[in-house]
Amino acid sequence: MDKNIVAIGGGGFGRSAENLKIEKYILNLSKSEKPNICFIPTATGDNDIYKLNFYKSFSKLQCNPSHIDFFKRTIDLEEQIHTQDVIYVGGGNTKSMLAVWKEWGFDLILKKAYNSGKVMSGVSAGAICWFEKGITDSYKNNLSILNCLNFVNGISCPHYDEEASRRPYVENLIKEGTINSCIGIQGSSALHLKNGKPFCSLNFGDNRSTYLVTMRNSRLLNIPYESINL
Repeated sequence: MDKNIVAIGGGGFGRSAENLKIEKYILNLSKSEKPNICFIPTATGDNDIYKLNFYKSFSKLQCNPSHIDFFKRTIDLEEQIHTQDVIYVGGGNTKSMLAVWKEWGFDLILKKAYNSGKVMSGVSAGAICWFEKGITDSYKNNLSILNCLNFVNGISCPHYDEEASRRPYVENLIKEGTINSCIGIQGSSALHLKNGKPFCSLNFGDNRSTYLVTMRNSRLLNIPYESINL
């Protein structure tokens, strides 16, 4: 039984519902012909427009969409996740999202679901949350390193090419020795992790990619993962 995570650096249905290439890829990882997919928009405080865009997009695809609210009366979380094939976590404030999840014990429910083979996915906050740590802009005035769920090892940074401060921040951390490496995920790209290891980079934009940023022989390198064009 494979365990899959698709970590999206930026883009997808939240910006455009035109091609839905990465969304189709995620659904196809499920063994179900018509998978149940649950959207979790906690990082935006359960934003209604975000949820509407989710339903508008995924209703076009071969799936059964649903969502979970934490800022209204909350359903039975374990029962809901148990019935799903795919989990999709939206972007927003990662630190606040993780705090809410831990208060509800939702982090443990998701870990159980991941270990049982349910597909985990998400964009931005929903990308970095699965890693040991992530580069976050949850704080208004600066980027920072945030402890995340630790489903998989490593540190990741979304929007690697989309926000001017991201790449220099990551590269400086590595040059200073604060971290040894980081996965930089560009917008309109995603990293597919299979059984806890990077499997491939997914390009659903204009030649976008995912990189392992690290030092080798005193040289800072951005090493691209093997890529698939969707």
